[in-house]
Amino acid sequence: MLSAFGRAFRTPDLRRKLLFTLGIITIFRLGAFIPSPGVNYQNVQQCLSTGQTQGGIYQLVNLFSGGALLQVSIFALGIMPYITASIIVQLLRVVIPRFQQLYEEGASGQSKLTQYTRYLTIALGLLNATTLVSLARSGQLLPGCNLPIIPDDSVITTILIIITLTAGTGLIMWMGELVTEKGVGNGMSLLIFTAIAAGFPTSLGAIWTAQGPGTFFLVLAIGLLTVALVVFVEQSQRRIPVQYAKRMIGRRTVGGTSTYIPIKVNMAGVIPVIFASSMLYLPALISQFNQPKAGEQMQPWVEWINNNLTRGDHPIYMALYFAMIVFFTYFYVAITFNPEEVSDNMKKYGGFIPGIRAGKPTADYLQYVLSRITLPGAIYLGFVALIPLVALVLINANQNFPFGGTSILIMVGVGLETVKQIDAQLQQRHYEGLLR
Repeated sequence: MLSAFGRAFRTPDLRRKLLFTLGIITIFRLGAFIPSPGVNYQNVQQCLSTGQTQGGIYQLVNLFSGGALLQVSIFALGIMPYITASIIVQLLRVVIPRFQQLYEEGASGQSKLTQYTRYLTIALGLLNATTLVSLARSGQLLPGCNLPIIPDDSVITTILIIITLTAGTGLIMWMGELVTEKGVGNGMSLLIFTAIAAGFPTSLGAIWTAQGPGTFFLVLAIGLLTVALVVFVEQSQRRIPVQYAKRMIGRRTVGGTSTYIPIKVNMAGVIPVIFASSMLYLPALISQFNQPKAGEQMQPWVEWINNNLTRGDHPIYMALYFAMIVFFTYFYVAITFNPEEVSDNMKKYGGFIPGIRAGKPTADYLQYVLSRITLPGAIYLGFVALIPLVALVLINANQNFPFGGTSILIMVGVGLETVKQIDAQLQQRHYEGLLR
């Protein structure tokens, strides 16, 4: 493996791409520690050392920002606005026919969709920045800390912080697209990978300090097993054979080839976990706006939400989390994979599945296979997402348990895809590649 990396850096073109990618990653990490104007950095650090971080969507956004959210740095919003915008634009293809037409037009139409995603990213960044400043001022961002994070309450300071955070989101989006164009791998995914990986040493160090060496090595063992499971499932796929009939075009005979349709066990990726985390945070957010004032009694439904849906180690929370992941897995796969469209494309080019008639029987067969292969994928996603919550109960590890949930799914997926791209570029230059 080390010799393969050496060959990659000895190839001038690939070395230039790798160094460019590493440079962008370095800038991204530096931005996570530069405080926004008007933020008291000393108070923030003191609050982080004594306070407790919020769960739910705050924890998810802080994970994707590499810890920059709770420090209110210039890159505090991270890549989350872009992820949300991409998901919204993708879902709108089902609702708005114009978006679906642009998607089917090819490169020109998809470039317009990308432009819409950029505009929506800036709008969401502006909204998230306003919310973040409001939370930082009210003390809800770092509960348990009485020090002011933003001492100056003037309108000019507030607008300056909001503009800075929004500009940071735009800069991260631009850097990610630069990596995709001039570097190695998908830029947005690599930035998320970097942000998550940056939190691993801190999380492991906290477990060593708080729980001792025994729990630390137990966490490492669980992590290795989890990584092996994720790699195995992410590489698993059902290959549906497709045969193309021979056709005469002029004097040439084309077709007659055999291929397959790869249907992955986990076609939805990490999107269902993000959806489920966001939806489960909504009841906690609603209850925050309905807390009783001094002298008043808490309403029963608010008390029930506070007791059952704000703690990750509660059985009701775990059950709802798992059920919502399974639901959103089926929902997202149904949106992104259209058996009728695949069947029509096969029929157009003379392709058929052996033993299955072309047209509607082919679409029904693809739907049959898809619905059954999605079930183990959904259960797998729910199982991996629950690992940090189960660890919180069994070994008393904190909710920043590094080997589980969204973090490990993204890291393994992005790592595998990046290594495959480097391997493909090495093989184009007659090397054996990173993977043997």
